[in-house]
Amino acid sequence: MPSLSVVIPCKDDAEFLEHCLQALASQTIAPLEIIVVDNNSADHTAQTAAAHGVRVLHEAVPGITAAASAGYDAARGDVIARCDADTVPPPDWLERIAARFDREPDLALLTGPGVFYGTGKIRSRLAGIAYIKAYFVLMGAAMGHWPPFGSNCAFRRRDWERVRTRVSRLDRDVHDDVDLGFALDPTRRTAYDSSLQVGISARALAGGAAARLRFKRAFHTLAVHWRQVPPWERWNRTLDANRGRRRRTSPPS
Repeated sequence: MPSLSVVIPCKDDAEFLEHCLQALASQTIAPLEIIVVDNNSADHTAQTAAAHGVRVLHEAVPGITAAASAGYDAARGDVIARCDADTVPPPDWLERIAARFDREPDLALLTGPGVFYGTGKIRSRLAGIAYIKAYFVLMGAAMGHWPPFGSNCAFRRRDWERVRTRVSRLDRDVHDDVDLGFALDPTRRTAYDSSLQVGISARALAGGAAARLRFKRAFHTLAVHWRQVPPWERWNRTLDANRGRRRRTSPPS
């Protein structure tokens, strides 16, 4: 089984982080390490992480992309599992990730959805369609492959090492998971597992300024990467790679 590093970028989220780390402590298999990257928190985020005995890094450059990238750079596991401070993974989350990467050596990235907690069941289900499913469909169409979902994804460390200079570390206006998805070579195989679910806070459903900021970041990230490789070129490369994989696995006639 591949070794796992869990990376959690965090700023001023000590209360959520406590629940996340408790859930990670209850996993059916233990990761090699858990890395909490404190991005200039004003609360006791770092102290909460240290109390759980996890590895704490401090990233002074503001922005979730800089914090997440610092964690990925420091990771030592074969596979990097990424979640947010408000993620609450089920007990078999890491075991399922490790097993999937173990049996699929060509898999570069695995991702799954989130289920909102802290809100009513009906609102949670509707948000799952309008927010989560829409993200995977629309961003997947733009990237030409399954997009990583920052609250619930994992990727091989060697793939991170290939793209670490392509991500927009200093751009605070990009969505870090979308940015990572675009940086990943479209010929690399990604997978979406609808049953690999984690709990995520309903605060993501907040409207107003927070919603406007999310949309601004999404369009900004799309614009940055479409200038580099437009979607049709990405899809051509993805489809060519898929055809190549089918030819290699097809039995001889």
